[in-house]
Amino acid sequence: MSEKAIAKHLHRMIDHTLLQPAATETQIRQLCREAEEHQFFAVCVHPHYVPLARRELQQTDVKVCTVVGFPLGLHALDVKRLEASLAVEDGADELDYVINMAHVKNGNWRGVEDEMAAMRRIKEEASRPLVIKAILETGYLTDEELVRLCQMAVACGLDFVKTSTGFGPGGATVAHVALMRQVVGDRCGVKASGGIRTKDDAVRMVQAGANRIGTSAGLQILQQVNGEK
Repeated sequence: MSEKAIAKHLHRMIDHTLLQPAATETQIRQLCREAEEHQFFAVCVHPHYVPLARRELQQTDVKVCTVVGFPLGLHALDVKRLEASLAVEDGADELDYVINMAHVKNGNWRGVEDEMAAMRRIKEEASRPLVIKAILETGYLTDEELVRLCQMAVACGLDFVKTSTGFGPGGATVAHVALMRQVVGDRCGVKASGGIRTKDDAVRMVQAGANRIGTSAGLQILQQVNGEK
């Protein structure tokens, strides 16, 4: 797909994100207004703000995304399960959960699989459509670990693999996104997140294989798409 074609549809790939710990209700309402005005695909907020975002966006087609086990992923599985379930009850349409990196680095692949399976069950038990994304925090991973995690996510029936929290050692890279897409093929989505600040950044990620972009710079990106300064 050409850069021009990508830019035309870029707004519908963006999860308009505000995950700073000191974010206020006023800022969340503004985030939701911007998402509605510019037709972003979703807003991504902390679980605390899911009820507010749901109320603000209930008359729109903008999805409400939240995070689980954020930002380190080292919560006990029961804690992640409860956090995810409460977020769904509060109105979340999509859950971006952080994998347990300790399991990966200790070679406890069963623990990783148990988490993925638990998130899939929450999706299956939900009373409405629910999208599950696994945040892999690629900055910590070897290519071999990244490949294995992507293969597991597909096998466990997750909807997306996602590069980063934005709070880890590195954000999305073209190389990681391309590898993720190569592994998952068309069986799973790829969300590029972390450090994506410009139109060129976003276009490169889409060209590499991303079909969703997580960014707090959505407005700036669209200004660049529209030729504004």
